[in-house]
Amino acid sequence: MNAVHTEFFRAENGDRELARAVREKRWRDVPTLTERQRALCEVAEKLSATPTRMVERDWQPLRELGLGDEGCLEVAHVVGMFNHLTRMADGFGLQLDAPTIAATEGDALPPLGG
Repeated sequence: MNAVHTEFFRAENGDRELARAVREKRWRDVPTLTERQRALCEVAEKLSATPTRMVERDWQPLRELGLGDEGCLEVAHVVGMFNHLTRMADGFGLQLDAPTIAATEGDALPPLGG
């Protein structure tokens, strides 16, 4: 997860340390993650890194938590959208603006629309 996505996650979730652990790919070491969060992280990581290796058993933990076909599809859409946007930004060479960089390094969020 890149810095901008991590910052959106932190802003939504409010947990700076968890956001940092996700960005640094050490989310497995966070003891406070729920079973649902762990299952979502597992799917997001594999679907992002090796999508052609996804098999039915990769979705099973989410199904056991009550997600049906529509729920799994929604997870895949969210993961895919974040991956798509990152690739577009990277492909066009877009750089983070100063307020967003500052937000990823501190507690302040960038102003909306700015």
